[in-house]
Amino acid sequence: MGKVYIVGAGPGDVDLLTIKGLRCIECADVILYDRLINKELLAYAKKDAKLIFCGKLPQQHAMIQEQINQTLVDYAQQGYVVTRLKGGDPFVFGRGAEEADVLAKHQIPFEIVPGITSGIAAPAYAGIPVTHRNLGSSFAMVTGHMQDGKEDAIRWESLAKGIDTIAIYMGVGNLPYIRQQLLKYGRDEKTPVAVIHWGTVSTKQRTVTGTLATIEEIVRTENIHNPSIILVGKVVTLRETIHWFEQNPAQPIQITG
Repeated sequence: MGKVYIVGAGPGDVDLLTIKGLRCIECADVILYDRLINKELLAYAKKDAKLIFCGKLPQQHAMIQEQINQTLVDYAQQGYVVTRLKGGDPFVFGRGAEEADVLAKHQIPFEIVPGITSGIAAPAYAGIPVTHRNLGSSFAMVTGHMQDGKEDAIRWESLAKGIDTIAIYMGVGNLPYIRQQLLKYGRDEKTPVAVIHWGTVSTKQRTVTGTLATIEEIVRTENIHNPSIILVGKVVTLRETIHWFEQNPAQPIQITG
């Protein structure tokens, strides 16, 4: 019996991968990787490692989830070390728990390796803290992608009235509906909003800001699309003074001595 590592690859900047995540890539016989991981990470794989792309686009899946689950099981049962490489954190809208559940039912050894999630990292790289003692003491992460044929299970009233800062994943396509729901349940239309496209990726990151009243038109005009994080809350105002990455992207840290 082999073993499976379900690894969070972080939000895009290769330097944000954890040390344990790197070791899981280096030791793997088989790597199943998603669309949004930074492909530079695959350079750390063994030369003879089998690399399997299983990314997803809207209505376009290289592999459906059931196929991914079965592939993990098949290779592990053949005795291979398998690394399942997922963007961000595997347990934050990453279906990592579904894959772990299947492995557990087949009695296959596995480990979960957390990763830095984009709901925190993208705002940080845009100069926006998700909490601040004067502007936001509560923070929530929600999905903006509604499953086809299912009712919206998000408690918009609780979010609108009870949470200072909201990070919305996969929500740009549903921005008009998200904006409508927050306003419907009492969020002030002057609430600051940021939309961060390809957060932490130096050649791609773009950030636009506005308010609940204006952000929909701004996103349309600036042609912002997924992958993007929507951030709602007063903390967005801090971007004016502490934004740093888009003007001076992070540089690899050189260790000497």
